[in-house]
Amino acid sequence: MAEVATRTLCIDIGGTGVKGIVYDPTGAPLSERIRIETPRPATPAAVLVTIEQIASKVGDFDRVGAGFPGVVVDDITLTAPNLDEGWDGFRLGDALMSRFGKPVRIANDADVQGLAVIQGRGVEMVLTLGTGLGSGLYVDGHLVPNLELAHHPFGKHRGESYEDRVDEATRKEIGLKRWARRVLEVIEQIQPIFNPRRLYLGGGNAKRLDRAKLPENVTVVDNVAGLMGCAKLFDQKVGLTG
Repeated sequence: MAEVATRTLCIDIGGTGVKGIVYDPTGAPLSERIRIETPRPATPAAVLVTIEQIASKVGDFDRVGAGFPGVVVDDITLTAPNLDEGWDGFRLGDALMSRFGKPVRIANDADVQGLAVIQGRGVEMVLTLGTGLGSGLYVDGHLVPNLELAHHPFGKHRGESYEDRVDEATRKEIGLKRWARRVLEVIEQIQPIFNPRRLYLGGGNAKRLDRAKLPENVTVVDNVAGLMGCAKLFDQKVGLTG
């Protein structure tokens, strides 16, 4: 009997938009990419309704993978700085399984994005530049979950975190040129700490950077990786719990 292809509904929950698409096992899209504005307030109930709206538009699927903008342990969301306080301790995996009756895997959204682009050799990192700042760490292809570099104090700038320096609100406030210089400062600071073989820049704002000014080991990747990586969550044998 021929093996039935596994269709993954991939959901990217963001601070400004919730996106979804269905991929086959090879990474080929089986539906259109759907984007709906993140509801405000972005409570669990409201976001779940949005996910259901997306699911109703993409056709059949066999499992659900989701990227979430905060710390996720055992498919439970622990933080959500750019959403709503109601996500603290929310059992998102159980909620999605209850609605769809399908296997579910969930991880931090930056962690998910990296799974779509890493080469699987040595230490690799991803930074996502969007509403906030996301970060992911991988060793020989295995995810080290929930790095959350964004909320660590940034060097000499007392009282400012990495995210404070380069988030979307700051970009709009100080302008693209100053913001881009700050991104380079962030890269310069983390390189000698983690010594990544490759560093990938994703998120909606990564495309705004001048690629010619980036270090040799830094690559800008398409923001669609935030969806594609959701299917790869099911391939991770370790690294999804904390």
